[in-house]
Amino acid sequence: MDYRYGELPLDLLRALLSFEDLLRLFLDLVTRLGGDVDRALDVMLGLQDRGVIPQSIDLEEFRKALEEQGVVGRDGEGRLGLTGPGERRIRRAALEEVFSSLSKGGPGLHSLPRTGSGTELLGETRPWEFGDDLSRLDASRSVGNAARRDPDGLSLAPEDFEVYEAEQQSACATAIAIDISHSMILYGEDRFTPAKKVALALTELILDKYPKDSIDVVLFGDEAVTVPLEELSKARVGPYHTNTKAGLALCRGTLMRRRTPNRQVFLITDGKPSCIAEGGRLYKNPFGLDLKIVNRTLEEAERLRRDGIQLTTFMIASDPELVDFVETMTKVARGRAYFASPHDLATFVFRDYIRNRKKVFRGG
Repeated sequence: MDYRYGELPLDLLRALLSFEDLLRLFLDLVTRLGGDVDRALDVMLGLQDRGVIPQSIDLEEFRKALEEQGVVGRDGEGRLGLTGPGERRIRRAALEEVFSSLSKGGPGLHSLPRTGSGTELLGETRPWEFGDDLSRLDASRSVGNAARRDPDGLSLAPEDFEVYEAEQQSACATAIAIDISHSMILYGEDRFTPAKKVALALTELILDKYPKDSIDVVLFGDEAVTVPLEELSKARVGPYHTNTKAGLALCRGTLMRRRTPNRQVFLITDGKPSCIAEGGRLYKNPFGLDLKIVNRTLEEAERLRRDGIQLTTFMIASDPELVDFVETMTKVARGRAYFASPHDLATFVFRDYIRNRKKVFRGG
């Protein structure tokens, strides 16, 4: 797969003054190149030949430092590859990139229909109600209410009590399904790398900040496969059609095995469904919306709704047929859909995830 390396961030290329700067560029290249360490290092040599990386930087020493720090290692045949810590650096770099680009704006609040365990106190208070946890009592406001009601006796009555509002943390199982059909890198635009970086970053966020949550990554082209998290950086686009039905079905089956009532699918695609598996063979039609393919895919969306799984679709193209299909699928699934360019995809996904797993807790 070819990439236009001239599209790399210019501010990053112009600031290669330290090992960490070189490492950021290296990790970005490895992500774009499906985990190919040797090709990433070759590209860096090419950038140095073009004068982008100063000649004073010894890239051979940089490679040795990568091995010494355990970012890369050699297999039994002496080939370089990412290590476990290297995969973690990839995810961490993706997370840092995402959060550095998040703006204050974004999609609105979307609360989950159920609550889970764990609360976080907010600044607001309200009158105490029977069943409220007294550990959330605001003593100052409660005493103040009593003093205003009975300045001489200063006796506390139930109507004086105020408690802090609390935010209920909802454990959530997420499956992120990414389109790996060939259109994701056609027409001079790489839509796949931003989608993969979102998955890498969301994985790192959940592992680090929400360890009780779970995330599964599904890639769908002619068929759908689950990708082990430690193999995610190696994911690539292929010469595939778009089997959206298979992607949704695999997500549903995976989520139903998770022990949490809150389950959601994030679907990232740039094209209408163009194939399904039928009788052990692939039925495909890349021209227009094939009713057989569409109806089978909509049936899968309806199964998500029946199983209580929230479907959120992120369209990274504005093809009218894709928009029409996604609008119909969203109605069937009673889900949500966003149009997002590859450049602001992370903002939509992360704000939806973080806000999706919280709701104001009122009561016990």
